[in-house]
Amino acid sequence: MRAALYFTPSADSDLTLAAADWLGRNPFNGEEIRSPSSAADDLVAAPRRYGFHGTLKAPFALAEGYDLAGLEREVQAFCAEHRGFRVPELALGRLGSFFALVPAMPCAALTEFAANVVRHFEPFRAPLTEKDLERRRKSALSPRQDALMCEWGYPYVFEEFRFHMTLTGSVPADQLDEVEVVLKSRFAAFIGKPLEVDALAVFSEPEPGAPFQVQSRPLLIPAEIEETHA
Repeated sequence: MRAALYFTPSADSDLTLAAADWLGRNPFNGEEIRSPSSAADDLVAAPRRYGFHGTLKAPFALAEGYDLAGLEREVQAFCAEHRGFRVPELALGRLGSFFALVPAMPCAALTEFAANVVRHFEPFRAPLTEKDLERRRKSALSPRQDALMCEWGYPYVFEEFRFHMTLTGSVPADQLDEVEVVLKSRFAAFIGKPLEVDALAVFSEPEPGAPFQVQSRPLLIPAEIEETHA
């Protein structure tokens, strides 16, 4: 079994429901919105399995002496000491050959929060196996990314971190423009709008290749409300 620490909106949020409808699966309850059989579903097979989320600490096997219940308790304690915040604006990003919802501009609070999550929960992560390293290195990592992977289990942390909530797998080049138009329409209600980061979710993969599911989603301390004066 593997665990992951992600941000995902609440189970009843409009964004969660829109993403579940697009991907064809809801990770909160495991509901299959549609059977993964159409050609269009090939575009969402990978994000469908992982569930709609933004990665903070990528999937990891639990270190010896740790279990999922202990991880959940520590996430609860962590959230009780950290304040939520707002990403000012979401955009639809084309990241190479796939699409995701991304911050429209750099968000220092998000970058700092992700780094804190990576560091704080590192004791829970088992070391990568040689097979894990070999698989990751097929992505042509830079020397810095390779070093981060060896130390932290994932190459895209700290200065390499790019928050994204994945909407597709790799899209063929001749379909990119068409898929972008569809996504801009499907997620129009969220593009250009803020994203409230109000929780840290524990996802789990019960067995290799199984769909990831939400185990718990403890809330952060409510974000400070900016007061305006006339």
